[in-house]
Amino acid sequence: MTESPALPSPADCSTNSDGDEESLRPGPLWRHALWVAGVTVVGVGWAWAGASFRVGPDEYGLPLATPGEVLPYLAVWTVTGLVVAVVVRAVAARVVLIGPEVVVLLLTFMGTRLSLGWRPESPALGAMVAAALTAAVVWCALALRRGFSEYRGRRVASGG
Repeated sequence: MTESPALPSPADCSTNSDGDEESLRPGPLWRHALWVAGVTVVGVGWAWAGASFRVGPDEYGLPLATPGEVLPYLAVWTVTGLVVAVVVRAVAARVVLIGPEVVVLLLTFMGTRLSLGWRPESPALGAMVAAALTAAVVWCALALRRGFSEYRGRRVASGG
């Protein structure tokens, strides 16, 4: 008789590097750098494109991009997105982190979109950047805490 295929255990999922949602992200540095740059560019570009048009009446939603220079805001959010992406990707390479690209896309998109719509002054822009970085660090700290506690539990259960 043949045996039915078994589902992989959680330990098997954490070492699988074929792109599953619940896997570690080991690999060469160029792959991490490409991911960081790609996710950041998509988030900033998506927000820039979204600031160019509005669906629905003018009374609702975010304002369109106000006239003026957009390059400083795009530069600030590109650098912020790169830092957020590096932090999130570094954590995702060490512990299981579900959907790291969503965190980076959300933070860079919302920061860029809000900045282009309201054009905040430097102190407010700095506070927005600090909030995005803080959100990323808290997200990663929670993932690291969960990941290390699971590792400690597996280590105690295995007798190591």
